[in-house]
Formats: sequence, C-alpha cells, structure tokens
Amino acid sequence: MNHSVIIPLNQLRVGMFVQLDLNWMQHPFTVGSFRVASEAQIATLRELGLREIRCIPAKSDAAFRVPPTANLASGSVVDATPVNAPMSSQAAATAAEKGVAREAAQRHRMLLNAQHKALALCDQGFVAASRAYLRIGQACDKAPQEARLQSEALVAECVSDLLGRSESVIALLSECVGERNALHPVNVMVLSLLLGKAQELTPLALAEVGLAALLHDVGKVHLPPRLWVRSPDMSALDVLQYEKHVAESIALGQRMGLPDPVLQAIAQHHEMANGHGFPRGLKGGAIGTGGRIVALVNHYDRLCNPAHGAQAFTPHDALSVIFAQHKARFDPEVLRAFIRMMGVYPPGSIVQLVNSQYAMVVAVNSSRPLRPKVIVYDALVPRDQSLVRDLETEPDLVVRTSLKPSQLPRAALDYLSPRSRICYYFERGVPTPQAGADA
Repeated sequence: MNHSVIIPLNQLRVGMFVQLDLNWMQHPFTVGSFRVASEAQIATLRELGLREIRCIPAKSDAAFRVPPTANLASGSVVDATPVNAPMSSQAAATAAEKGVAREAAQRHRMLLNAQHKALALCDQGFVAASRAYLRIGQACDKAPQEARLQSEALVAECVSDLLGRSESVIALLSECVGERNALHPVNVMVLSLLLGKAQELTPLALAEVGLAALLHDVGKVHLPPRLWVRSPDMSALDVLQYEKHVAESIALGQRMGLPDPVLQAIAQHHEMANGHGFPRGLKGGAIGTGGRIVALVNHYDRLCNPAHGAQAFTPHDALSVIFAQHKARFDPEVLRAFIRMMGVYPPGSIVQLVNSQYAMVVAVNSSRPLRPKVIVYDALVPRDQSLVRDLETEPDLVVRTSLKPSQLPRAALDYLSPRSRICYYFERGVPTPQAGADA
C-alpha cells in the first residue's frame, strides 16, 4: 500500500506525486492523481484555493520521497498542519469548497464547449468539401470549366488553411458526416494535402497534388455504380471496365483544362512502385511525386473504408498491413513520411493505455504523432461530458496496445462508439478558455 501524507501547498515541488481529495468536477486536471510536471500545474492547484495537498512519497521522484513536514516514523498517514496557518471555521471551509467546485465546473464547461466547437468546425469543413465535390461531378461533363474553377477554389481554401498554421492536427470526424458518394475523394484530398505538406512541397505543387487527389476518381461518373470499387468477386470483364475509370478521369481532366502535373498524378494513382499497378505498370522513378502520394493515400483509405461489405481495417491495422505486406508497392520515402505523419495509432484507432483504460484516438498532431489525443472510457463520466485527453501533457500515460472493436467490453464499445467509416479533416483550433473567462 502506498501511504500518503498531507503537506502545506507551499511545500509542493515539481516531481511530487499528488492525490487530489476533490471530485472530477472540482478541478481542471484530466485525472485526480498525478506526478506534478511543471510550475504551471502548481500554480493551477494554488488557484483552487487549497492550503494543503495529499502527497504519495513512494510515487514521487527520489528527491522528494519525504516531504519536509511529514512524520513517517509510524508508517501511517500523517496530516501535517501548515505552520502559522489559521484554522478555518466549518462554514468558511464549506463556502470555499463550493467556490472551488463552481470554478472547476465552469472551467470544465468552457473546455467542453471549446472541444465541441473544434469538432463542429472540422465536420463543417468536411461537409462543405463533400457537397462541393458532388457539384463538381455534376458539372464536369456539361460545364467542365466551371467544374475546374470549383475544384481549384476548394483546394486553394484547404491549402491556405494548411499553410496558415505551423502545425497540422489530423482530426477524426463525427459518424456519418458528409455526402456518402464524396467521402472517399475528399478523404484522399485531405490526407494527400497533409502528406504533401509533411514533404515540404511548394504551395503550387501542394495545390496540384490536392487537385489530383480530389479528382482522381471523377471519371467514375461514366461507369455504373457497381464498378466504382474493385471487389474480389468481379469477373475479368468487370475488372477491365473498372480499370477504365483512370482513362475516363484523365479525359474529363483534359476537358477541364487541368495542368499536366495534375493529369499525370490522376493517370498514376493506381501505379505501384514494384510495377504491379495499372494502367501502364510503371515502376519506381517513372511515377511522379503526385502519383506516389495519391496512390498511397488512396490505398490506405480503401483499407479503412472498403465497399461491398468487405471487412474494414482499423487505422492502426491498415498502416501495419501497408508497412508489413504492401511496402514494395509504394515509394519508401513517401511511406515513411506518411507513417510519421499519421503516427503508430492514427485517429480512429481503438487502444488500451498503460493503466489498462480503453480509449479511442481522436486527433494526432503530425509533428508529435506518438502522443495523440484520446477519449478515455470512464463509466463515471457521461460520454457527452468527457474531455479529450492530450497524452503529450501526461508523460506517464502512453498507449500500451491497439485493439479491434470486437475486443472491447460492451460498455466500453458503446461509450467509445468506433466509427464505421473513418473520415479526417484538418483541426481548426478554438482558443482554449482561460480561468475566470465567461462561459
């Protein structure tokens, strides 16, 4: 058993492990017990109005194992009364506790509102992009120039948004967001732009990759819907018809007057580095940068979001399969950049943390992919009140392993609600509320 001692708050130091004698609504921390990692955390504790705090010496850094006012001779829990600290009356203590609870509840409400707004902005961006794609598909035959202008406007807005921020956060969207027939092209565009940025493409090259990714399957408007996605039970004739979507997409791109680099990337989005792709069986360096990017992202999205009832891979498993089994199909540099960007556990992955809690990854900062943001299953906190936890700020909390949804207990499965379709967008940040701000 780990004994605790109560010490004056003014003796708290970075490195000490504390246990808050407050419920989760009375403080802004994601957990009630933790090792103090910064002076900022101490300042936050001070703002809660606490005079004393419970410390667990055995879990603290070695230098702070024995707090200076603690008497551990008996090996029992010791309450150390602060020197010269006046004893508060019961009424004053109760009033102070209620004040702390109100402030903590207000802080929690503001953080939750900011969290909901950030997700809503991502959802809105994806919905707008998917609706724009449907308009483009309807216009590309009869008004190809108009379709080009709409495509360029959509991609330009996304490029501007991406280049306008130093860091890119890949966010998992709500379930059933966007127009179904546009989910794949918009998903491929979003991830291709993120991958292009990660590879430090110029703004012009990035816009060209975005256009190719958005329009890579536009020629499918000339095919029957049953041939839009290749399936194992297709006849040889159907496979040939399906593969014609590349030529149809190029023809529509030419009518739209798309630049040559965009047409080339569209033409190569099914080419593979090992020469086993189509329509030309190109190898390695014969495939352009845009084609390499779109081919990889297209394959990843099809693994996560298959058609015709095929078994979907979790995002973690999709990356694992690509790296372990399909690596020869893709450019090594592009594949390494994609894995660095998405992280070992991309958004949408179901994981178990080192403390055995179940969680779902909801966002990944592409510059720090090993410390994602997660929603943690907690039976004591309603799902709609659960705050996203940033593992970057919790150094002791890391992912232990990835899980399939079927491996979750029923209560955790219902709580985390894994997505049946995995869709991403750039996180558009909402300022984090400051203590004392209006709700």
